Amino acid sequence: MDAEREGFDSFWFVQIFGADPLTAIAVAGMRTERIELGVCVVPTYPRHPFALAQQALTVQAATGGRLTLGIGPSHKLVIENMLGLSYDQPASHVREYLSVLRPLVNEGRVAFSGQHFRVAGGLGVPGATPFPILISALAPMMLRVAGELADGTVTWMTGPRTLKDHVVPRINAAAEAAGRPRPRVCAGLPVCVTDDAGQARERAGQEFQVYGQLPNYRRMLDREGAAGPADIAIVGNEEQVEAQVRAFAAAGATDLAASIFPAGGDEAASLARTRAFLRGLVGKV
Repeated sequence: MDAEREGFDSFWFVQIFGADPLTAIAVAGMRTERIELGVCVVPTYPRHPFALAQQALTVQAATGGRLTLGIGPSHKLVIENMLGLSYDQPASHVREYLSVLRPLVNEGRVAFSGQHFRVAGGLGVPGATPFPILISALAPMMLRVAGELADGTVTWMTGPRTLKDHVVPRINAAAEAAGRPRPRVCAGLPVCVTDDAGQARERAGQEFQVYGQLPNYRRMLDREGAAGPADIAIVGNEEQVEAQVRAFAAAGATDLAASIFPAGGDEAASLARTRAFLRGLVGKV
């Protein structure tokens, strides 16, 4: 893959309404050798944790141990309105989901009985090894679950002030109290390197508008004092973008998952400029 050849540390696949990302990761793993392959995030309500553990362990074996699995409850609009499932008690649901998933991934067996899941059984996937599990934790209860049971969080539409004052302190405190290592905080943001920041923010406002309307992200934007996704996007020339990326690192983000978008008339050139600049930041921030 181009991302591995260009020296990036990881490549993230998203799960929205297209191809299955775990299947895509299994294919990508056969064409790469070292790059981390992540998915953010697999919705938990439609997939039983036993079934997801089986699929993810198979992908881990196929990629030679380079999978990072991101999971989350998704959104009430998707789970209830589109899929017709209950979105009841998402934090409790994810806690129990991890209580089933983690033992299966780490030990190959589980015996758990809770409010949402009652699972007893084992898995044996040849060549599979344990892999990191991140959750889409934004709210206080979910951040506590992430610190206690997961390996970190994947955020989206969350600015540096909110990371510093809300996300990082809560998840780190939960991990410390549970005697666990400091979690990863993978910050996902739209990124565009351009000489016309105004035009790029306008484009971001159009392309990512829906995320400003989903309650989970809306709360993060409100915490940041942002009117919408346009205000939270990382945009500007090379110097300006580097300063913004460093601000996220200073706020406690351990990883940047850049969703590159174009600005200006020549979209291919715009995307190439952003990608080239981010490549140059690898190992420096």
